[in-house]
Amino acid sequence: MEDKIQSFIFDYMSILGGPHPEYAPIDEDINEDPDYTNVPGHKSYEGRNNVVLRIPGAGGGRSLLLNSHSDVVPGPEHVFNPRVEGDIVYGRGACDAKGHIVTMLLVVRALYELGIRLRGDLMIQSVIEEETGGNGALSLIRQGYVADAAVVVETSNLEVCPANRGAVWYRLEVLGKSVHMAKYYDGVNAVYEMMDLLRVLRSYEAKLRQESRGVPLFPDDPSPVVVNLGTISGGEWPATVAANCVVEGGIAFLPNKRLKQIEEELRQEIENGAHGWAKDHYTLDFSRLHNDAFSTPMDHPLVQGLVKAADQARGPRPATGFHASCDARLFYHRAGIPAVVFGAGDLSHAHSAEEQVRISDIIKAAQALTLFAMDWCGVQ
Repeated sequence: MEDKIQSFIFDYMSILGGPHPEYAPIDEDINEDPDYTNVPGHKSYEGRNNVVLRIPGAGGGRSLLLNSHSDVVPGPEHVFNPRVEGDIVYGRGACDAKGHIVTMLLVVRALYELGIRLRGDLMIQSVIEEETGGNGALSLIRQGYVADAAVVVETSNLEVCPANRGAVWYRLEVLGKSVHMAKYYDGVNAVYEMMDLLRVLRSYEAKLRQESRGVPLFPDDPSPVVVNLGTISGGEWPATVAANCVVEGGIAFLPNKRLKQIEEELRQEIENGAHGWAKDHYTLDFSRLHNDAFSTPMDHPLVQGLVKAADQARGPRPATGFHASCDARLFYHRAGIPAVVFGAGDLSHAHSAEEQVRISDIIKAAQALTLFAMDWCGVQ
């Protein structure tokens, strides 16, 4: 549960010297929302709150929200023992995304300590359930916690990312006909039948990659597009013909495709490409993670302004696409506001046994976001 870290963030915001933060409880009926992501084992949101700090502007400026998440992925116990070695902080959540919470708090401290009053409103959001699909951010959008622009502070290696790839998880199952292996010819082995569908998955991956060549901000080689086979299971006994086989995985796709389009394309690929028994005895669902891709135009003032501010903090670099999915797509598609991804740390370290982030990079990210907030919101 995130209650302890969210309470810590709330308490820290409370002593910064400005407006007090607020808890934003998640509505229990959020699971009826079409953008809600099912979370295995979920029972209730009681006591599991988002934390929001709203800093009213003096007036006459554009509003801005900075968003990141306090939840982390699970792991062995030792990864939760943090350590600092020189400029590097190690531990689960260091770069995904507690380091980004620190970045946002440094922005607030800088503004307060320098006596800077923005003209537009500034909002800081620490949300839950990003790792499982974005229900925390979805809740805030439903409750009206939005602004004229959103910067989702994520692990982008200090690169400004006005676009990110989408990701959808699938579950594919084939039912066979179970018999004793002595009478295998009277049965249908679901594992063998699944092999036919795996051929279709690989074929769809090749097709999707070809159709996604040349998408701005993303490379063609190696392609960020993949139809991943994550887990496979089937059968119940070595001497029994397998009665079922289940494959679960994820599809990573670029902003040239929308989420529903990907889901429909895979269904059609299976319908058109499967043979024999498998075609009539499979089920396919997308009931878990379903993150859309998005792309804010490069010439948007949000993108141009953040690139300029980031260049001042860490040196000139071009904007690029974000090779993971995150809550930014909810602000872009659901809230209808421009969004970018930006933050310290390298994605290769996120979720790893040696997760880490450089303190100096957190400071650079905070410098860039402070400069950008002053430019975007205006200064009194």
